[in-house]
Amino acid sequence: MFNQNARLLLLVLFFVLLLSGCAQNAGYRPNYESCVYTQSGDCADRAVQNHALGQSDEYYLSFIEFNDQGQLWDRKQLHRVLKSYQTIAGGDGDVLLVAFIHGWHHNASPGDSNIKEFRKLLAKLSQTESNSGTGRKVLGVYIGWRGESITIPIINATTFWDRKNTAHKVGQQGVTEVLLKLEEMLNVKSGMEKEGFNSRLVTIGHSLGGTVLYTALQQILEDRFIDSRRNKTYTGPANGLGDLVVLMNPAIEALRYATLYDISQDICRSYFKEQLPKLAILTSESDRATGWAFPVGRFFSTLFETHTTLDRYNCAGIRKENPIEIVEGQADRNAVGHFEPYLTHRLNPLTASEKRSVNFSYRDLQNRWSGQETPGTFVFENTELIHLGKTVPNNPYLNIQVDQHLIKGHNDIWHDDIVSFLRDLIMISTTPQ
Repeated sequence: MFNQNARLLLLVLFFVLLLSGCAQNAGYRPNYESCVYTQSGDCADRAVQNHALGQSDEYYLSFIEFNDQGQLWDRKQLHRVLKSYQTIAGGDGDVLLVAFIHGWHHNASPGDSNIKEFRKLLAKLSQTESNSGTGRKVLGVYIGWRGESITIPIINATTFWDRKNTAHKVGQQGVTEVLLKLEEMLNVKSGMEKEGFNSRLVTIGHSLGGTVLYTALQQILEDRFIDSRRNKTYTGPANGLGDLVVLMNPAIEALRYATLYDISQDICRSYFKEQLPKLAILTSESDRATGWAFPVGRFFSTLFETHTTLDRYNCAGIRKENPIEIVEGQADRNAVGHFEPYLTHRLNPLTASEKRSVNFSYRDLQNRWSGQETPGTFVFENTELIHLGKTVPNNPYLNIQVDQHLIKGHNDIWHDDIVSFLRDLIMISTTPQ
């Protein structure tokens, strides 16, 4: 009887501990009045913030939050953010709007490390805008969801597949609406200006945030790739959502990426010289979460599914096809950044950084990118991007294996050299042509 009572007591204590360890099930940013952020701790509950007002690293940061079912905690939050940014985007100047979706173990709480690092990226982009002469105002949007459901260490390591399921829900529901409205906000001004429109949109998702982002945009990306004609009268560069989508160590199956990869490779088509990157996937070669744990979990969840072998090809050069076989089972069990047949590039650190002169021009960097005619190595400030020869040079989709010295693991995505690479890739994709 004693042992039975002791077991019952332990069970009760376990559930009490579990309940007490649940992450906050509510929004973190309920105050919609704008706030000036100057130091850590400021604007802790504010959904709309302005940093370094009037300085070279000035930027705006707003928060839009979702619950576990992919619904906005409060639509007033979305309306307030859009209204605030519409006023800025509709003004005399142009804007660079960057949206970030966090991943597992993160949320929109004031102390979250992803918010701190996202601020650094926005500040770096703002300084680049000031120095490059483009002078666009930098607007940031941090999209929050319950990436952490249990706060108890060790126990919360078991929540990955539950949070992955939630990430797909969030992506399938409200996030698509938010991203399309952000894009629409910029397009409204574009429609009023016959020329000189330089506002741009970039979206970034990390880990399960990459799952959210890709789930929200997969069909949109496929549709816009196929329908790349503005007025149905001529064919132009392939389009995406805004100007660039970036997935960092994304927890998505390679099979989910298969259709997008296939249509970009179809008949080994060539691209216009002005074709810029539309999707970049960056995955560390040492990311154990997506490289080891992911396929183990997918093995059990796909145990009773049927798979086949697909006959596909790589494009080693313009209109040159090399037959390959895609084993569906492997593509369904492995993350997109660890499935070798779909890798297109590798990012390595430079042994000696390329020093930039005072006359450095991002338009020149963009022109060098557009001028690629054969697979090779593209040198950035601190990194080199090696084309693996599987796609034509200007294919708008990049699936990049990243050297472990640049991204050491699943969460180490804010290395200075990676942030510099992201800045350069963003500037290549968004600098007015």
